[in-house]
Formats: sequence, C-alpha cells, structure tokens
Amino acid sequence: MPMDANSLTELGVKAIRDGVAAGDFTAREVAEAFNANVAAASALNAFIVATPDHALAAADAVDAARAAGEALGTMAGVPIGMKDLFATRGVQTTAASHILEGFEPEYESTVSANLWKAGAGMLGKLNLDQFAMGSSNETSYFGNVISPWRRNDGGNAALAPGGSSGGSSAAVSARLAPAATGTDTGGSIRQPAAFTGISGIKPTYGRCSRWGIVAFASSLDQAGPMARDVTDCAIMLEAMAGFDPKDATSLDLPVPQWEAGLNPDMRGKKIGIPREYRMDGMDEDVAKSWDDGIAWLKDAGAEIVDVSLPHTKYALPAYYIVAPAEASSNLARYDGVRYGLRDLPDGAGLQDMYAATRAAGFGDEVKRRIIIGTYVLSAGFYDAYYNQAQKVRTLIAQDFAKAFEQVDVILAPTCPTAAFGLGDKTSDPLSMYLNDVFAVPASLAGLPAMSVPAGLNREGLPLGLQLIGRPFDEQGVLNAGLALEARAGFDAKPERWW
Repeated sequence: MPMDANSLTELGVKAIRDGVAAGDFTAREVAEAFNANVAAASALNAFIVATPDHALAAADAVDAARAAGEALGTMAGVPIGMKDLFATRGVQTTAASHILEGFEPEYESTVSANLWKAGAGMLGKLNLDQFAMGSSNETSYFGNVISPWRRNDGGNAALAPGGSSGGSSAAVSARLAPAATGTDTGGSIRQPAAFTGISGIKPTYGRCSRWGIVAFASSLDQAGPMARDVTDCAIMLEAMAGFDPKDATSLDLPVPQWEAGLNPDMRGKKIGIPREYRMDGMDEDVAKSWDDGIAWLKDAGAEIVDVSLPHTKYALPAYYIVAPAEASSNLARYDGVRYGLRDLPDGAGLQDMYAATRAAGFGDEVKRRIIIGTYVLSAGFYDAYYNQAQKVRTLIAQDFAKAFEQVDVILAPTCPTAAFGLGDKTSDPLSMYLNDVFAVPASLAGLPAMSVPAGLNREGLPLGLQLIGRPFDEQGVLNAGLALEARAGFDAKPERWW
C-alpha cells in the first residue's frame, strides 16, 4: 500500500533506507515529500538554498540501481540537509556570511562526497551562525533560524534552535529532513540537538575529514550527523567518516561498523558523573533530567561512579582564546582578492580594499572573534594567553584521561538550560558563551560526545543529555545513547505553526 507524503516525512534514516530497499516506496517519493516540506517551511528560515533537483536526481539514481538489481549504499534513498559550511560543487556555499555570498565551489567536501557515494541526496544548504560562530543561529547574514518549538505557556515567542548548526537542528526537528550534517567546534552539534529534541554526535577529532569544510578553528572543528535517533546517527556517521589524505589531521583508521555494533545493554559498564558539572543555581529541570539519566543507565545495568574533572572551570576561557586565535588566522584568506565579496571604494588602494571588504563582509560576532584572536596572538600576549590556553587544554585532556581509567562513558547535561528566546542573549556575548559550558570540555579534548533527548522541561521544551567517551570509542557513546533513548521514550515533536 503506498504511503502518503506525510507518513514518509515521519520516517528516519533507517526506515527510509530499508523501505526503499524493500520496495515499500521509491526514493523519488521520499525526495518529493521532503522537498514539499522544505518549500512550505520558509517561516523557519532553516535553508539558505533549497536544491530539490539534487534530491530528485540522487533518488532517481537509487531507484534505477534497485531496479537493475545493483547493491545499494548505506544511505540509499535518504535525502538530507547539508550545513552551508560544507563545500558543494556548483551550489552556493557561504558559511552564512556576506563575504562568501555567491561563491560556488568547483569541488566537493570529502564528507558530502562520502554521503552522495552512500546514496544520499541533498535537499539544500542549511543556515547556520556566520562562520559557525554562535550558539543561537542569530549571527547569520541570511537571517535568524527560528526553532519549530514553542513554549507551552500560550505565548508564541520565537525560540533559538541552538547554534551554530541551527538550520540543521530546526530542519530535522520540523521534519524538513530526516537527517542533516552538522559541525561541532565547541558544542555546535550537541547544543542545537538538545534545544530541538533530536540526537547528534561529534565524533573523535579526525574521524571525519575537514577537507572542503569552511574552517573556523582547525584544531577543534569536527563534522558529525544530526538525526532523529541514535541509530540514524550511527548509520550516517559511518557514511561520513573515513581517512582522507587531503586532511593532515584525519585519522588513518578503518571506520568501525557502528550500526551493526549497536547494543543498549550497559551491564559491566561504568558511567562517570563529573562533580564539577553540578553547578550552583543549576536549572531544576536540567538537574532532574540528569538524575533521570543516571537512573536509566543504572536500569540498563551500568555502575554509576563519581569522577572529578578539576580543570572544568578553565575550559570556557581556554576555548575562547584558542578558537578565536585560530579563527583570526583562518579568516585572513577572506580579503576580496580571490573569491566572494569585493568592496572597492573609489580611488582605493589594496589595504583600503581589504578593510572595506572585511568591514562589509563580516558580521559583528565574526569581527569580535577576529579581534580577540588577533590580540591573543600578538607579540606581547602570545605567551600570556595563547600558550597558556594550550597548556590548560592539555590539563583538561588529562582530566578526562584520568577519569576514563575508572569509567567507560561520562554522563552530563548537554546545556545549562532549555532553548532561550531569540534576542535574549544577543546583547551579552558572555551570557551566550556560557551556554556552551558543558559542551566545550569534550571539544578541547577531542573526544566523541553525543546529545540524546531526555524529555521536556516544565515549559514543554526539549532537554538533552550528553555522553562523552574515550578517544575512538564512538560505539560506547552510541550504545549508552541507545540505552538512554529506550528509557526516555522521547517522542515529542513540535506542533506545526509554520
């Protein structure tokens, strides 16, 4: 019996892939259904560019391969959203910045190429915080992304979908895509996933190639999947990951079979609870969801162990030195000479063109981070700030290494609060930066970390729980995520208003 379009857009990655392979519906039917949802959801502003033809062409190729009896890829028939930080050949790639508006790469990022090879199609390029700098998707040149969620108090205040992967989180949560790519530098997959009631995993640093991803902070940036559940994340991460000789930081390791290895049985596993993450004045609902998570993992057979991560309080300051320093270096290439925007005032020389182009092309948050980064790298301050932050980073990594001598996985909240209103924190950058307090330590240490939906707070908004694993142990993180998912029974979705 053919499924209607609404039913198809309720399906996730595994259900679509398996349904297409079984002949329950065609890949084209799936692509058409999601294309229609994307076209009808302009109020969310999740996409900068829609690419319905790309989704249909990929779907037709999968349907033809199936008809010919050929083997299908692990993402065959699954249309996805692509964060607009990934270079896509012949399709505008902007990093949500005016300085790259109109830039159409002649090449394809390794991660997106891997996904197309696995049979996925592209629904479009997703909005984000400009150059992935932000926690609320309010720094995009192309306008704010609006979360599909609303508080249950009858008000209809627009909420942040999280950042920087806010277009990705909004699209997956609102059923505009079954899954999307994200990137995580200091929480940009996990925090938006938590805000919108979906799952997302940042793998070990180096697991996914950074080649063809617009760089923010090269020693931290890592791509990962965002999807409705843990299984879908495992399938998609397997397709994205792999060694790439074009990325010097890429891990030369075989990609594990994460989907096949999924197992929610936590018997014999030890789960660490970091005491430094229990902060004074912690949001009651967040604290309760953390306690629920502890009880769920205990129920799955795990032993709960208190651990200490003593340098946690230095993680945010260290991150906001290292990340802007690397950004100021990476963003020096945007000068109006080779590609993107060029602002050339009358009678201007080369330096005037640089200045005018950057003044017009970069947004306020990007300028703020470039200025901070340039300052901490300057001659008199390099040792006092940048070198010091790198030493702190090493201590944070050592804290985790010591904890992982005792435990297999660490459980913590993903964020200190549920989603906040758009505009609530834009006038106070420090308050915005504090939103990443639980996410940043795992980024500094390069560890795999995942957010899984844990339930709703008293305002009816999603809360996420974070699992942090040993280097290369995505399987342990995914398995603990599966155990949480089974017990949380989270099936809430935003009521359609857009």
